[in-house]
Amino acid sequence: MNERANQVADLAMAALAAYGMNVLGAIATLIVGFLAAGWLARLTTRAMVRTQKIDPVFHPIPGKIIRLAVMGFTLIAVLNRFGVQTTSLIAVLGAAGLAIGLALQGTLSNVAAGVMILAFRPFKIGDAIKLDEGTFVIDALGFFVCRAHLPDGPVAIVPNSKIWGQTIVNYSVTDKDIRRIDQTYGIGYGDDIDTALAILNKVAADEPRVLREPAPLIKVEQLADSSVNILFRVWTSRADWWLTKLDMMQRCKEALQAGGVTIALPQRELLFRSSPADAANEPGGRDGAQRRHGDPGFRRSGASSA
Repeated sequence: MNERANQVADLAMAALAAYGMNVLGAIATLIVGFLAAGWLARLTTRAMVRTQKIDPVFHPIPGKIIRLAVMGFTLIAVLNRFGVQTTSLIAVLGAAGLAIGLALQGTLSNVAAGVMILAFRPFKIGDAIKLDEGTFVIDALGFFVCRAHLPDGPVAIVPNSKIWGQTIVNYSVTDKDIRRIDQTYGIGYGDDIDTALAILNKVAADEPRVLREPAPLIKVEQLADSSVNILFRVWTSRADWWLTKLDMMQRCKEALQAGGVTIALPQRELLFRSSPADAANEPGGRDGAQRRHGDPGFRRSGASSA
């Protein structure tokens, strides 16, 4: 028993003599590498935070990348101390990364789109944007998806690739921070156009939220089937646009009615004319139908009338 224990102790001493320095070196390399990775990551993150031109979503990313890179080099250095062929290991990891990339190409397209959104910043948190799918209010930006909600409340998760691959209309950002209101009011053909124009111009002049420059444009726009359509186009600040639009609609309608101008409703005139067969079936035949309806275009000879 003592002889076997001595053999084990001799083997341990031989292994320690052969690999002891490598083990100690590997442990020291791991400690130094992990400490350096954490220190460089924190240093990079603090530098990113101090830069105001970079979106806050980007701040922790470079630090994480540097941390992973330093840890990866540390592990490769440790394996080299024990004689592991890291070249083949790197090749295997590269092939695995390629396979994973092909499997997740849809997800990676969201990441690429997320980077473009965060880099170019076509919108920010709180903006209302219009996409092909509808209007969304942005709540959070991410590398894979953007979290938003619809104007009436429901939450929406929109993939970044769906956003970046289409036209984005940002309602929260306008040229010169103003926005136009376009409304159309149809008046009757029997109403006086100048009176209606004067009323609508007065409504625009009395509203303090309507800008004087660009000047309001209130003109006859169209002679429609049932009405004379007047274009009411004014400008207001972006923040006041929605409430001003609603108030203008109510005040213009009330002012036109108070001024004796009719708000025209859709109308259609229907002209009925009896056919010869219908007239023959009436009491008294076709002659009776002529006398009752007073149709001057009826001809006994049977010639058709236009």
